[in-house]
Amino acid sequence: MRGTHRILATIVALLALQLGSLVAPAYACGCGAMIPTKDQRIGVDREESAVHWDGRTETVVMRFNVHGDAQHAAWIMPVPSRAGVTLGDPGLFDALDRLTEPEQRDRFHFWPREGDWPFDHDYGDGAGAPAPGAGGVGVVGRERLGPFDVARLTATDPDALGTWLRTNGFELPERLTGALQPYVERRWEYVAVRLAPQQKDAVLQGELTPLRITFASPELVYPMRLSRLAKTSQSLGLSILAEHRMEPRSPIGGDAPEVTFAGRIEPAGPVAALAGTRPIQLTVLEQEFPQPARIDDDHHLRAVADTPYRRVEYTDRLLTVGDGIPVWLLTVGGGLLLTALAALLAVRATRRRPAAGPGVRSAV
Repeated sequence: MRGTHRILATIVALLALQLGSLVAPAYACGCGAMIPTKDQRIGVDREESAVHWDGRTETVVMRFNVHGDAQHAAWIMPVPSRAGVTLGDPGLFDALDRLTEPEQRDRFHFWPREGDWPFDHDYGDGAGAPAPGAGGVGVVGRERLGPFDVARLTATDPDALGTWLRTNGFELPERLTGALQPYVERRWEYVAVRLAPQQKDAVLQGELTPLRITFASPELVYPMRLSRLAKTSQSLGLSILAEHRMEPRSPIGGDAPEVTFAGRIEPAGPVAALAGTRPIQLTVLEQEFPQPARIDDDHHLRAVADTPYRRVEYTDRLLTVGDGIPVWLLTVGGGLLLTALAALLAVRATRRRPAAGPGVRSAV
């Protein structure tokens, strides 16, 4: 009975966790804040960003995978200078994934494990193997790009910027206004994006078309400060294309950034359309922000030594010889055979020893 109660409690907890992911508002953008309209919810399952910087111009391509019941949502990205916005190539991220795939190696073990003979029983249950793994605001431009309503703005007053956004259909939280203050002080500009499905009454679901934002910048910077508004932990993934390997100057309130790939590549296809055809350094970073409220700056990245790195994934295999004969079986079987042979020879030797006949006495 106690075991049944424990199972029911676990199921209820999992259901509560799943419902919570849909109910909690998702300010889940490393670049800014994604907010649905009132009484609707949206969550970002994954945010991917590819960044190219040539020392003068920076291009950020972002792709989101979203869920929820929102028909509209908005987010805002601060940029250090006038930005150009276009749609990105959906094939870019698949191409980057292929370039950064982990190296595959085999790792052999001597003793059999689960799945190896003789522990590979199939009881016929039909289960397959696991899957492998307005005042103060200037409007620079406004255009419709696929599912995006994009406004490029300047502002000298964060309150005026917030008012303009809400008046023009970009519903953003009141507390976002204060978070924009540091960018207003530095005279940055803004790319405000309203997401709306092109089909009437459709909700925002699945993988959205990438958005490509280009602006001049004397340093490689990735806006992160607005992510401190997030209610839940955040993940950041960056693929950086530059002359040298690039890494953040500090963790800005998150866990230490992890390099999952670093190496010089020869761009082709969608990657060449972003970074050109000359060989270039690709660095892939992953970072977790368990407590987003601690984020205190944007990511400022710097060049470091071009040390190559690629993850290695091992496949554990049983050590065999010939036609798949396990080495452990030969070793153990051979040992047993030798032991048995030695015992047999000992018995035969005992039987061949001549016995003493009648009347024969041993010498005194």
